[in-house]
Amino acid sequence: MAEFNIIIEKGEDGYLISEVVELPGCHTQGKTMEELLSNTKEAISLYLKVIGKEKIKDKFIGIQKLEV
Repeated sequence: MAEFNIIIEKGEDGYLISEVVELPGCHTQGKTMEELLSNTKEAISLYLKVIGKEKIKDKFIGIQKLEV
């Protein structure tokens, strides 16, 4: 089992959108957080079946909020 970092945003249409940091181009959407997470797991599984685990980029360090 592998762990992945996802970025979650809210689209203009109200849908939640996730992007998997370690898998370029791997993203999906859902109406609720539960649906989004389920869809994201499915997208990751399909991505790995097609592309393979050797394409995983593990350079992600983290996200920092900065006040200016």
